[in-house]
Amino acid sequence: MGTTQTTHMTPAVMSADEGEALWSVGALMLLKADAEQTDGAFTLVDHTAPPGYETPYHVHRREDEVFYVLEGEIDCYHGEDAENVARAGPGDTVFLPRDIPHGFRVAGDDACRMLVQVTPAGVEELFREVGTPAERLETPPPAELDAEALTEAAAEYDLEILGPIPA
Repeated sequence: MGTTQTTHMTPAVMSADEGEALWSVGALMLLKADAEQTDGAFTLVDHTAPPGYETPYHVHRREDEVFYVLEGEIDCYHGEDAENVARAGPGDTVFLPRDIPHGFRVAGDDACRMLVQVTPAGVEELFREVGTPAERLETPPPAELDAEALTEAAAEYDLEILGPIPA
């Protein structure tokens, strides 16, 4: 005998350029699935960052992240003092569990595009809060990151900004 499960999710197909487009934390983020669509299960972001882009060194306290690199390369740093680094390129997958400090830098002269899955969903609200709607489907114009504002906003999402990548 089977059980009936009630869900508010519905199947969806989204074209390559569809989704909520944000310029957030220096990158183009195209939200492909969010908490509302997945009933809180996960967020999926098509993330494009320009050459030289670098995230702050940070740690998620409630989410796991998976990166699947589509184009370009990133150097992923992880551990208490970023003592571990690995390069990931097209077709490579990076898993970053919660409570492990990490950050990445776009390597080389090309932009990096990757799919980022965050489980469970919710961090997209931070991207919305600190970002702006993208004017075009390309990386945002260079701008100075307001580290203090980002740190304060991130804390509301159990995401701790530790500073720049220490490597």
